[in-house]
Amino acid sequence: MAELKTKLNDASVDDFIESVEDESKRDDCRRVLELMKNATGEDPKMWGSSIVGFGTYHYKYASGREGDWMKTGFSPRKQNLTIYIMDGFGRYDELMSKLGKHRTGKSCLYVKRLSDIDFKVLEKLVKASVRHFDQKYGK
Repeated sequence: MAELKTKLNDASVDDFIESVEDESKRDDCRRVLELMKNATGEDPKMWGSSIVGFGTYHYKYASGREGDWMKTGFSPRKQNLTIYIMDGFGRYDELMSKLGKHRTGKSCLYVKRLSDIDFKVLEKLVKASVRHFDQKYGK
């Protein structure tokens, strides 16, 4: 079984955020960092070289594959700020309809900049997702 490339590590979150070239994106990262820190009650940790994650949960698939992953996180990618909502978006239709300009993948929320979305709605979305994980997997 292939091993995950993106792993929890001891790299500095502050150094990573300071390395983000675009000042506006760096400011957005700081805002999302505080939001997620408050939503999880956890300190941020680096996952791989470019994801800031919060909290962990243990998963196990029917195939037998298992591991640990973050409850939520973000990554300042070149094109978008990627926000990880690990339980997906299916249960959050009402919030998603109020969020603003965004795109989604399975568990990824893509926004160009925080000014394109309603930050309070993002905060509710992250908190609801974390609450779901805490109920499902234990805090």
